[in-house]
Amino acid sequence: MSQRTATEAGLGPAAADDSAAAGPLRAHRRRSPKLIKRTELTILLAPGLILFVGFVFVPIIIAAYYSFFSWGGYGPLGPSVGFKNYSFAFHDLYFIHAIEHTLILTVLSVVIQGPLSIAIALLLNRKFFGRTFLRMVIFAPYVLPPAVTGIMWNLMLQPNGFVDQVMKSLGLGGLVQEWLANASLTLWVNFVVLTWQYIGFGIVLLLAGLQGVPRELKEAASIDGAGPWEVTRRITLPLLAPTIRIWGFITVIGSLQIFDIVWILTGGGPGESSETIAVYLYTKGVQATDYGYASAIAVVLFAFCFVFALLYQRFALRRDMQGALTREVG
Repeated sequence: MSQRTATEAGLGPAAADDSAAAGPLRAHRRRSPKLIKRTELTILLAPGLILFVGFVFVPIIIAAYYSFFSWGGYGPLGPSVGFKNYSFAFHDLYFIHAIEHTLILTVLSVVIQGPLSIAIALLLNRKFFGRTFLRMVIFAPYVLPPAVTGIMWNLMLQPNGFVDQVMKSLGLGGLVQEWLANASLTLWVNFVVLTWQYIGFGIVLLLAGLQGVPRELKEAASIDGAGPWEVTRRITLPLLAPTIRIWGFITVIGSLQIFDIVWILTGGGPGESSETIAVYLYTKGVQATDYGYASAIAVVLFAFCFVFALLYQRFALRRDMQGALTREVG
């Protein structure tokens, strides 16, 4: 209300001034909840953002910078070599083989662990005696630290170890091999141990997804004459697809960076028969003290993971993310 209008209404100049001041005050009160919300978000997000920048983003930048130098890890940086570290990496057969081994483990993890995890999760989703105990047994290996898993399997796979004794007791002594010394077997042995360690995570994740499948849909399909396989194929698996896609993303990213179990079991050997990208990085950086070259390998590994994450989100997770994100209205 303007001063002139207030005066004409008989409220007097003082009332007119109070009325004019009320407008900006009400506008300030309308803006204050947004300001409070922004302040809360800043306080809550700032610690995580600081940690991310300090322990993720900054080390990536530093590694990318070091990759352009020949540096032994001690003292000042050596001479700048430009892109020679990257050029040498992609001309080194050992690094090419490390990429091949990493991709083999990644593909096997998706192709074999995926269907196996789905089948076991569907089984454990049914009600039967001992289901809780079986779930615990399957998930238990995932709880173990990878170092413990590697040492335990290293001992069991030794000549005349636990695995050999079990196979001999079952009459399979002719199949006993030097599991950790046979160059044609070590990569597959690593995959078996990795599957034993991590398949429990996929099963539990898929079981959580199965809890979100409405029971009414399955009951309605059964009433309409659909068999168990038809219900699973046409209702359960399509509704489980978002969880499967999340599992696939986690599995691929984890497989590309696998190091600990492979290093403890075989050290990437014999020779370089089971060497992965992360093991190759460790041997060149820590053991050979060529930190400039190892930084280049780290940047390449990061690029592989980053490009895959972008493509996977663009083509596989886009629908799921659109369904999960909400926009503030008003």
